[in-house]
Amino acid sequence: MSESESLLTFPCSFPIKIMGRDEESFRHSAVLLVEQHAGKLPDDAISISTSRNGNFLSITITIQAQSQEQLDKIYNDLSDHEAVLVAL
Repeated sequence: MSESESLLTFPCSFPIKIMGRDEESFRHSAVLLVEQHAGKLPDDAISISTSRNGNFLSITITIQAQSQEQLDKIYNDLSDHEAVLVAL
């Protein structure tokens, strides 16, 4: 999908939800993968929730998205990482 076909108007605030096992390496990797494309994230841009049984984490990272290409690269990197179960 090209930038002209996107339903979003850039730049925009965009939440990325990432799910994985409750492990420190997952937390660290998820944030680093997004920061590679969006720059250093402030603490208030990151929200972490634990599953009911405590086995999984949901990390929501809100970035100031600059383009559809940037979002595509973020999702590709997240999807390729072995610790990431789901990226929405």
